[in-house]
Amino acid sequence: MSSDFEGYEQDFSVLTAEVTNRIGKVPKLLGDEKRQMVSNVEKQLEEARELLEQMELEVREIPPQSRGMYSSRMRSYKQEMEKLEADFKRSRIAYSDEVRNELLGDDGNSSEIQRAHLLDNTERLERSSRRLEAGYQIAVETEQIGQDILENLSHDREKIQRARERLRETDANLGKSSRILTGMLRRCHADMHLFADMSIGTFYSTQLLYLIETRLLKWASLACCMLNLPIHFESKCLSSW
Repeated sequence: MSSDFEGYEQDFSVLTAEVTNRIGKVPKLLGDEKRQMVSNVEKQLEEARELLEQMELEVREIPPQSRGMYSSRMRSYKQEMEKLEADFKRSRIAYSDEVRNELLGDDGNSSEIQRAHLLDNTERLERSSRRLEAGYQIAVETEQIGQDILENLSHDREKIQRARERLRETDANLGKSSRILTGMLRRCHADMHLFADMSIGTFYSTQLLYLIETRLLKWASLACCMLNLPIHFESKCLSSW
């Protein structure tokens, strides 16, 4: 994109240099030569305007973050174009000293006032034209700024919508996770109660077995004493404790 813009820049520089050279020759010419030169300059000025339009289109295609430098160059080229057009208008009604003397002879001094009025009117028209051109340029730049703002707002809206979707998904995932954790906690509580019940049952069972075994050992010892038999009993419950 920038390479196309630079190519148009080179063509514009070459063309404006030729126009400047020819504008300087216009006041020195008469008759058909002057009309031919004026016609050539008008064509070249039209070509220069078309180049400016092409450059302006290229600038609009450049991303906003890189557009500032090219916009500044475009303003400079437009000012140069305005100056060329103003110089060309003056050159069409201006004559060199030699040509003026040839055309007017002794009446040259008397026509200076008329020429001054013409130049003054031309300058007024040029100032009005520049003001209109400046107003148009401001309108174009304002429109471009508005388009950039609308594009940025559109991008921001898309980002906000994507963020909302992610928040909804996150909220749904959190709800699902909360339900899973609640179920796990309930199962943990149930397992803990079951384990506690089993532990209590095991404890009481062990105590009961210990009492039974102790009673049996006592009865066996009494029996052995009554029968005068040696005692060789060992409590498994006592050894396990």
